[in-house]
Amino acid sequence: MKRINLIIPALVFISSAVFSQGQLDAYKYAQTDLGGTARYQAMGGAFGALGGDISVMGANPAGLSVYRSSEMVATISHKVIATNTTGPTATGSSARFNFDNIAYVGYFPSSADAGILGWNVGFSYNRLKDYYRNYTSLGMGDQNYSLSDYIAERANVKGRHKDDLSHGNGYDPYASSNNNDWLSVLGYDAVFIDAMDVGNRYISAFGDNINGTMHPYPLAGRELNVKERGAIDQYNMAFGLNISDIALLGASLAITDISYHYNSYFAEDFANKNYLELENWLRTEGTGYALNIGAILRPVNFLRLGVAYNSPTWYKMTDRYQATANSETNYWNEPRFDIRTPEGITEYRYRSPDKWLFSAALIIGRMALLSVDYERTNYKNMKMYNWEGIEDRITNDEVTTNFTSAATLRIGGEVKLTPRFAIRAGAARIGNPMSSVLRDATSEVYTVGTIPHYTTEKSITNYTFGLGYRFTSNFYMDAACVLKAQEENLYTFSKIYAGNQLIINSTPTVLKTNTTHVALTLGYKF
Repeated sequence: MKRINLIIPALVFISSAVFSQGQLDAYKYAQTDLGGTARYQAMGGAFGALGGDISVMGANPAGLSVYRSSEMVATISHKVIATNTTGPTATGSSARFNFDNIAYVGYFPSSADAGILGWNVGFSYNRLKDYYRNYTSLGMGDQNYSLSDYIAERANVKGRHKDDLSHGNGYDPYASSNNNDWLSVLGYDAVFIDAMDVGNRYISAFGDNINGTMHPYPLAGRELNVKERGAIDQYNMAFGLNISDIALLGASLAITDISYHYNSYFAEDFANKNYLELENWLRTEGTGYALNIGAILRPVNFLRLGVAYNSPTWYKMTDRYQATANSETNYWNEPRFDIRTPEGITEYRYRSPDKWLFSAALIIGRMALLSVDYERTNYKNMKMYNWEGIEDRITNDEVTTNFTSAATLRIGGEVKLTPRFAIRAGAARIGNPMSSVLRDATSEVYTVGTIPHYTTEKSITNYTFGLGYRFTSNFYMDAACVLKAQEENLYTFSKIYAGNQLIINSTPTVLKTNTTHVALTLGYKF
């Protein structure tokens, strides 16, 4: 049995309807970390009603109106990321320095004794998310299914005829507008799967066909290595207004850049020295804009109440992606080495969820303060569109079904031990918007492109503390430490169901990521 493969194009432009990001990618680009100045981080980011910190520009820009002087700040940080997976345990770690924040706020008082007492303008850069992470999974658990079984059933469910997956007579399945499943094409090219005589049913190529019955080879080992890089960076331009020291108003325009790089290597070993390998790389770049408005009320001197609305961020996105595969199986007469997809490029649009922020802060003289933020994010409002703005209904219907609104609670406090020296602490609990169907994988999670691996979130918590020292009335330094614990379920590929019947099982491993983030801010008031 011979196959002719003519992978001619080195670059393929794919419409968003064929190759766009899925529901889990939409969620990934909606997540942010606790960043900003060291004081902001040390208090868990609970500044929605408190204000007076440049980092609040992107959450409640009314906090800019608390300033009674101009100020410049800059923040650097060092981050250590440690990951481990269960079954058997595999660990990974990395460390890096970042430049997280630089900002300016200008204060312009009026000569009035009532009404508009002054206004502020601010400009800031903040790193909202750092994707830097390496992890390895060696887990087999009780899983008896191979990636080849998954690809075969995925092609079966989609009803792909072998002519849809084969090159020949000028036909390129990767460039076809009728084919939105590159993984099935690559699996067929690399002999992970093969077509039965009827031509539209597929089986794993890792087994022996004895008298018409397929006897799969037992799995001997599995390995997944993932490297993630990139960040979400935000640039804010904000304006604040102080009305009689009672009502503080603000608005900001946020320009956000996404850069995400993903590389993965996946391998399975079978009996009789049979194996398969799959390597993927993905580069995502995007730029978007959002509008934020907010208000802070001061009914009495010791109490501040805040409310803010953060609009969705409207992005223009570009994906670049490619994959290679290798295999050796007794089912085929020769190894298949370096079977490569073309490099694909997809341009599309993405809308992030919107947020409401409700806050309260208690000011205890000049010695202490306590602040609480409650943030509600509507993840159902995440949307994917093609480049022309036509809605991706399949992905958006999955988002509507599998995501809900989620709450984030942040709390922070500060105590001044002396007029110059302060200690701070805080915590944040990030709510999980995923439905139980998605978290527990009780239905198929369709992944786009040739990357079958994915994670679903279990929990995220931040514990924070820090200190500040004022050298003079103008110059100060703050330090913070953020301990972030994140737990996820890691799937090498999805389960597949036929109605209510499970036909391909996939057992997750638990992926734990613990991040220690130390930040240092220098500030100057004038």
